[in-house]
Amino acid sequence: MHVEGENGAGKTSLLRIVAGLLAPVAGDIRWNGASVREARDDYNGRMLYLGHAPAIKEELTALENLSAAAAIAGEPRDEASLLAALRRVGLKARERLPVRHLSQGQKRRVALARLPVSRARLWILDEPFVALDVAAVKMLKGLLDGHLEGGGMVLLTSHQEFALAGRGRSLVLGPR
Repeated sequence: MHVEGENGAGKTSLLRIVAGLLAPVAGDIRWNGASVREARDDYNGRMLYLGHAPAIKEELTALENLSAAAAIAGEPRDEASLLAALRRVGLKARERLPVRHLSQGQKRRVALARLPVSRARLWILDEPFVALDVAAVKMLKGLLDGHLEGGGMVLLTSHQEFALAGRGRSLVLGPR
């Protein structure tokens, strides 16, 4: 589902509520029929949230950032699979550079490299196309389409027009 709306319409807040980072004022978020409050461990193990900020450490390399993220998610990976993910998102020959030396688009790619190494069924992505060039946008669309075609789910915000594979839906917040 693509959540759309003007700046300030509540898109990021909605994603943060679904991700469990904010409590809803009313209602409940449910996962496989159970409240995520009751099924928190199962839900967190099947969900990957990437916020608007890349959430990476500038002093670490792209490889170290991805390795740490996978370990924190409880999905440690061998170096070969991490390197493959970084190359898949267009960071070949930059895997061992400190992130502080990368452009904003390359930093975004470091964060997005979590997608191909994650086993999460639900990807929650806040403005994943920010700072990406045309080639990176195409790469990300391919990752999203592949995830959906494999039975995964995507909930994202974006100010860019795009189409996803399958039966994607759109939710517009605020006036249209």
